[in-house]
Amino acid sequence: MTNPLDWAGFGQISLAGLLFLCLAAFLAGAVDAVVGGGGLIQLPALLLLMPGGAPVYSLATSKIASVVGTSAAVRTYTRQTKLDWPAALGMAAAALLGSLGGAACANALPAKALNVIVLVALVGVGLYTWRKRQLGVHEVARLGRRRQLAVMVVGGAVIGFWDGLAGPGTGSFLVFLLVSVVGYAFLRASATAKVVNIATNCGALLYFVPAGRVLWGLGLVMACCSMTGAVLGATIAVRRGSAFVRRVFLTVVVTLVVSLGWKVAIG
Repeated sequence: MTNPLDWAGFGQISLAGLLFLCLAAFLAGAVDAVVGGGGLIQLPALLLLMPGGAPVYSLATSKIASVVGTSAAVRTYTRQTKLDWPAALGMAAAALLGSLGGAACANALPAKALNVIVLVALVGVGLYTWRKRQLGVHEVARLGRRRQLAVMVVGGAVIGFWDGLAGPGTGSFLVFLLVSVVGYAFLRASATAKVVNIATNCGALLYFVPAGRVLWGLGLVMACCSMTGAVLGATIAVRRGSAFVRRVFLTVVVTLVVSLGWKVAIG
């Protein structure tokens, strides 16, 4: 159970480690499908075991599992929730390009400074959402069509860039933008954010795959687990509605703040 596996594409992890990562991928898929934040579970689990011997393999491999899990969540959401596909795909395209740029810059920018910026932003997001108790419970059109599309495209590019840098909070920032600025209800915002998340993960993979950083065997096994969790999470979200998604959103934001705060504190 604890001896390294010699299977190709598994990064020399043990069978016990593989089972641990499968559980982490399942839980991450379920949480991420509701409101984002699955990276809080999946990426730290990979970094704990360090398959392949370097952090970049964990980051790249996690993108494979995330793409499959998020795609399954989108399929579940679209059966019950109507999406604005032109707006969602425009935002996704901008996010893909931003993510590709972020992945290329992943080693060039000071991670600690970025973590401080995101920590402050997340605290603001959490406080604003907590104080606005009716925010995202119902749809409220806040912008004209052109301004809405412009906000979604620019916001998608910026948040996509951060995701390519492996920054935490991507799903939370996407949902918050769609709820507070565009005026979506939390359920629709979460479904749209999943479409954009697929693009950001694919954008990062456009950089990582040619660079040979993906552990394909491990990534595909984790992807199956993530897909199962994602279908479960999305089904629960659809049944429970926007008020439930709002509560999960606040929980994820608080967890992100604690996690990032600890990282900043210990350097």
